[in-house]
Amino acid sequence: MGALTMEGLRIEVEGVGHDIVDDISFTIEPGEVLGLVGESGSGKTTVGLAALAHSRKGARITNGVITVDGTEVLGLPEDALRKLRGKVVSYVPQDPGAALNPAMRIGRQIIEILEAHGYGSNDNERKARVVEVMSEVALPATPPFLKRYPHQLSGGQQQRVGLAMAFACRPAVIVLDEPTTGLDVSTQSHVLKTVRDLCQEHQVAALYVTHDLAVIANLADRVAVMYAGRIVEEGPVEAIFSNPAHPYTRYLVAAAPDMTGDRIMVGLAGRAPAPGLRPEGCFFANRCELVHAECRAQLPPLEVVGDDHRVRCTTPFAVPASIKQADQSPALVITPSENAALSLDDISCAYTGVEVVHNVTFDIQRGECVALVGESGSGKSTLSKSIGGLHREWTGVLKVSGHQLAQSSRDRSTAERLKIQYVFQNPYQSLNPRRTIGDSVARPLVIGGAGKAETRRAVGEMLERVSLTASYANKYPDQLSGGERQRAAIARALVSTPDVLICDEVTSALDVLVQAAIIDLLGDLQADLGLSMLFVTHNLPVVRSIATRVAVMADGKIVEFGAVEKILTNPEQEYTKRLLADTPVVPSYADAGEHT
Repeated sequence: MGALTMEGLRIEVEGVGHDIVDDISFTIEPGEVLGLVGESGSGKTTVGLAALAHSRKGARITNGVITVDGTEVLGLPEDALRKLRGKVVSYVPQDPGAALNPAMRIGRQIIEILEAHGYGSNDNERKARVVEVMSEVALPATPPFLKRYPHQLSGGQQQRVGLAMAFACRPAVIVLDEPTTGLDVSTQSHVLKTVRDLCQEHQVAALYVTHDLAVIANLADRVAVMYAGRIVEEGPVEAIFSNPAHPYTRYLVAAAPDMTGDRIMVGLAGRAPAPGLRPEGCFFANRCELVHAECRAQLPPLEVVGDDHRVRCTTPFAVPASIKQADQSPALVITPSENAALSLDDISCAYTGVEVVHNVTFDIQRGECVALVGESGSGKSTLSKSIGGLHREWTGVLKVSGHQLAQSSRDRSTAERLKIQYVFQNPYQSLNPRRTIGDSVARPLVIGGAGKAETRRAVGEMLERVSLTASYANKYPDQLSGGERQRAAIARALVSTPDVLICDEVTSALDVLVQAAIIDLLGDLQADLGLSMLFVTHNLPVVRSIATRVAVMADGKIVEFGAVEKILTNPEQEYTKRLLADTPVVPSYADAGEHT
């Protein structure tokens, strides 16, 4: 028996009986990492929380057996579960800032975990354990550092404190729920190395929940792929990435960005059926190019197709035509002009007199996308917000189509403000929840003085252009998925036909399939509309799919600037080389995709 075993787990919508997840069975051995992957809404987090015998409000565990370190956890009384959680099985959430107590010093928070579970016989032993676990996660154990509050730490430091708390009592099992989402590649690399080393050194079984296949390819021993509440494929990491058996898994791999440029990202239309709306047969049938009558008749069982490799498909290893036919689009040819779409000359930015961005100079030509990359804190967002007029403490000369702009958006005319549009990182916070999508998309036109008929027509056309439909104008943000909200935000930014679009980490909160669709959409808009873009990101593989040139930023300075091909394959600066080395990528196995 493994450290964590699930057999026949079923979780339902309380009071309705519709399954959220069902027939979930797997085992994780001590020291092993199982990657649980799938798009948003597939049930990954629901399964992860079940390992702690917990279900979110509105959900109820109705069937199955869950064994953690030899103990059946379902049915345990609440006091026994409290002793179990944190000591035998622990949890690392996605957002460490929200998980840590903002009013308590970090050292005290770790001590509290040890006290709650009776670790050590006295305070000295517990303090020694704090020093030990802080060293394990590569953080200082000095009194000044331990006296810091969470807000005094960077995102990566907060996440490592979360790991320290999770590993403090030396649990047998740890559940990690998207712990590196939103972190830059260097910080992510440190966190992943910490997880890998701690699991191997202390023989901890890890369930790693994520939608980032590159992370799983470089961390996990085995992979379980979820779709619409079911495991559709499970196997060793090399088998899953070299020769996926399920078409959905092939789409996930094909949607992962490629650093080498040998292939393009392939998106997938549609969305998985929600609980209560799932068909009788294969849940993937309505999105699958390989569907046939047998698929719609009944849900296929998980069957063995290789060594420790199982799949839920009637035609395993078949390759969808859209993946076979995927090919690189011809590169855009950008002709330099005297009046670039966006020109930055000696831009420096400050906060209350302290300069944080220094002497930035570059331009973006018409129809070109320039990627701005670097670690968190390098100055990327400060620079992009200054360009958009959202940060006003800057000096230098900023021109759009040859026309110089004032520092603040308040000091720019309406026409000038509409020339630069901004798409924000978080699609869940960028739209007004009290406005319909149509009202939000129309807002730039209303500000610009457009008439009602013209506005209605333009909104409908733009929603169609971003692969929504005009009917979405009547919906509210809470009725849309994250990918649909981001498309609506892009529609709002483009409806006024701006000269420059600033995309600030627009795919970091999205799963891999939605990310591929958004990148594909932006590429089409760039070609169709002659759109000029500043694409701010820490995801270097995505850069290959969208940009023509790259500006690498460190400590507020542009340390390297040039064509994508040169920067990603032959960088000159050590900083750029380190960024590339820290970036996890999906491996390109020689036989991937060749089996039919």
